[in-house]
Amino acid sequence: MTEDNSHRVLSRLNSKNWLKNLKVEHLIAGTAGGVSATLLLHPLDLIKIRFQVNDGLVTRPTYRGIIDAFKSIKVSGGLRGLYQGVSPNAVGAGSAWGLYFFSYNFLKANVSEAKGIKNLSAGEHLIIGAAAGASTLCITNPVWVVKTRMCLQFNSQSVASEVYYKGVIDGLIKLYKHEGIRGYYKGFLPGLFGVSHGAIQFMTYEELKKWNSKYTGKAIDSKQSAITYIVMAALSKVVAVVVTYPYQVVRSRLQDREYHQNYKGIIDMIKKTLRNEGTKGFYKGLTPNLLRVTPACCITFVVYENLMHFLKPILGREETLKT
Repeated sequence: MTEDNSHRVLSRLNSKNWLKNLKVEHLIAGTAGGVSATLLLHPLDLIKIRFQVNDGLVTRPTYRGIIDAFKSIKVSGGLRGLYQGVSPNAVGAGSAWGLYFFSYNFLKANVSEAKGIKNLSAGEHLIIGAAAGASTLCITNPVWVVKTRMCLQFNSQSVASEVYYKGVIDGLIKLYKHEGIRGYYKGFLPGLFGVSHGAIQFMTYEELKKWNSKYTGKAIDSKQSAITYIVMAALSKVVAVVVTYPYQVVRSRLQDREYHQNYKGIIDMIKKTLRNEGTKGFYKGLTPNLLRVTPACCITFVVYENLMHFLKPILGREETLKT
C-alpha cells in the first residue's frame, strides 16, 4: 500500500463512526443458526468426540463404526444418551456462531469503508475471519471444555461426583473450583490454531458468493434460494474441515480429563499420537465430523441468511450488506 493510500485509509477511519457497524441482527441470526444445527445434529458430535479421544490407552467403550456407536449409546443411555452434553454444545455453538457473525461483519464493514471499496479480496476475508475467530474463542473456550467433558461422561459412576458436570453452569463452576482459570483454557492453543478453520470457511464462502453474483448477475447481498446457500455452505465447510481437522483431535485430547494426564503438552501429545497411531490418529472421527458439520453448516447458514433478510426491514436497515 502506498503512502497516499495509507493516508486515505487512515482519514476514512478517523472520519467514520465504527460503532454504527455493530449490528445486532448478525448476533441474533448467527445464534439462531448455531443452536438450530446443534439441536438437530448433536448425536454425531457426541460420537465424533468419543472417536477422537480413543487411542486405546484408556479403557472406555469402543465402537466398530458410526452405526454401532449409535446403537450402543442408544441401548445404554436411550435418547438422552445421544444428547449427552447437548446443553453446553448448544450454548457454545449458539454463542460462537452469533459472536463470529457479529464480529466478522463488524470488521468487514469497517475495513470495506476504510478502503472505500465494496468487495474485499480473499486474503482480506481470511485475515478478518481469523481476527473474528480469535476473539470468539477467547469468550467461548470454557464452554467447549465443559462440552467435551460432558460428552465423555459415560455414566455418573465413571466420574467422581465432585467433578461430574450436571450442566453448563455446574460444569463451569466445578471446572474453576478444581482447575482455576487455566482449566477454562485447556485446548486453547490448538483451538487458536483452529481459528484458521473459520477463516478458511468464511473466505471460501465469500468467494463463492462473489462467483455466484457474477454468474447469475444478481447483487451479491440479494436473497438466494435455500439450495444455493446449502451448496455454498457445504463446499466451504468441506474445504475448511479437510485442511484443519487434526487440530480438533489435539484439542479434544487436551481437554479430556483422563487423556490430559497422559500428555505433558501439545508437542508431547503430537509425538505420542504419531508413535502410537500414525497420521491416521489425527483424523479419527473425521467421518462422523463431516456427516455432522456439513449439514450443520448448511442449516446454520440457511437460517442465518434468511433470518438476516427477515430482520433487516424490521430493524430499518436500508443499506445492503457489504461483502
